[in-house]
Order: sequence, then structure tokens, then C-alpha cells
Amino acid sequence: MDLEELRAFLDVVETGSFLAAAESLGVSRTTLRRRVEALEARAGVALLKSTRQGIVLTEAGEVLAQRGRVMMQETSALLASIREVGQAPSGVLRLVLPVGLPPHLLTPLFGLLRSTYPQLRVHARFSGDPLGEPLDGVDMAFHFGEDTPRGPWLSLVVLRVREGLIASKEYLERRGTPRSVQELRDHELFAWEAPGDDARTWPTFRGTTFTVEPALITADIHLIRSCCIAGLGIGLVPSVELADPNIPEDLLVPVLPEVVGRERPVRISVPEALSEIPKIKQVLTHIRRSLAPL
Repeated sequence: MDLEELRAFLDVVETGSFLAAAESLGVSRTTLRRRVEALEARAGVALLKSTRQGIVLTEAGEVLAQRGRVMMQETSALLASIREVGQAPSGVLRLVLPVGLPPHLLTPLFGLLRSTYPQLRVHARFSGDPLGEPLDGVDMAFHFGEDTPRGPWLSLVVLRVREGLIASKEYLERRGTPRSVQELRDHELFAWEAPGDDARTWPTFRGTTFTVEPALITADIHLIRSCCIAGLGIGLVPSVELADPNIPEDLLVPVLPEVVGRERPVRISVPEALSEIPKIKQVLTHIRRSLAPL
């Protein structure tokens, strides 16, 4: 397949018109249209069609556009891997992370990356559902659970965290410590909204579930921990053993630790096209070593 023809086709798809795509690529509209027509001739089927709303994909075009983006990414990755052979990781590392990861967990990880690879810059963005959005232009995706990104990705479990209930001693002294799942219903409850899960359905270590009506549902883990520290209620969060900075170690205590909760894996997923690039391989190895003690 001719990469210039594929790039022309994908640019028309992204911009929605031949004129905008031609301006983006810096070629004439006639040249661009000729490249797309040549690609359609190779495929033996129409890939685009004109409507009142603009250029849209045919069914065959949908298939090619989806796979074509991966092919272009793989091509760019191959060229990048050749350029970076024998060099220390440099350039930009693009990460997507779950919303609400505690800053005091991320800060030392970033510090280690910068001290180990001073030529590497990090572009981090946060998402309530890292796997539920387009991952174009992402080098690594951090996410909870067993699910992996759609498409050709390499996914590794780097950590297993214990999900459970926490509350402050002050809150429990004031409102009483629940001794059973049924007694939780008399308390202010805060639920972590994990991607793909119903935040009102809580797990038990026996493999069963029960339903609650939380006063707060959020994907922001740090917000729930902060509310618990403030003595506002009982929260279900992953990584219950994680200490909070500048907070007395005994301020937060587990609630029903042998009853409510489960283990949940933390994964790092990398596009297969990028997995052999020296920068990605070295950084991934470094992150896994840094998290191993946890």
C-alpha cells in the first residue's frame, strides 16, 4: 500500500473535506483527490462518499480508516525506533492516567523518571475512563482492572491493589463502627466509580456483591480519601493501605477489612507498534521496577 495515498485518505477522514485535508498536507486538492482515487482503485471499492453533510466513510472505508491509523502509527514507531537505537530516552512520553490518583504517589515516580532520563519530558493527561476514549497519540495508558484496550496493545499488570473501606477514627467514634454489611446503610458512604462498574454495587471478599446508596460517587480516588480524612464518612477506594502525606498513620482505619473489598490489578498498556522502541521499553522497565516494592 502506498503510504502517501493512505495518508491522504486518513487526512480527508479526519478533516471531513478534500479542501481542508489538502491545506493540512500542503498539496493541491487535485493531487489529494488523485491519491484517494488511486487508493480506491487499489482496493477495488469506494472508500468515501459525498453527502449534504460532507464527506463520509463507506463501510469499507470504516475498516480501512481504523486499520490505517494503526499502520501509520506502526510506520512512525518503526522510524522512531531506528532513530533512537543506542540513545538514552528523550523527547516526549505521552501518558494517560486514571483521574484521582494520589499526587504523592505520582510525584516520586515522575521524579525518578526525570532523574534517570533527564532528556525525557512527560505529557500526562487524566481520564475518568482511560480505556473508554480514543488512545491515538498515547504511548502508555495506566488503568485499573482486567480489561485491555481494543486493538493491538501490549498490556502488563504492574501492581495489585487491595480495594476496601476506610474511615477516620473520629467519624467511627462519633457514628459507631459498622459490624456488618447491613449496618453500613446507617452511614455516609462514598463510592469510587471504577470504569465499567456500578458504583452502587460493592464487592465482598467472598465473591458476592451488595447494593448501597452512596452520598458521593466519583472517579476521583483522592477526593474520597480527603473526605474520609475530614471525618465525613466511609469510603470504598483502591489501595486502602496507601499512606497519606502529613496525615497521622492511625487517622484512617480500615472498616470491615475481612468482609468488603477485593484485589484489583493496575495495568500499563502500550501500543504494540511502540513496544519495541528503546524509549518505551526502558521507561516501562523502570516504572515496573519502581512499583515492585509496593
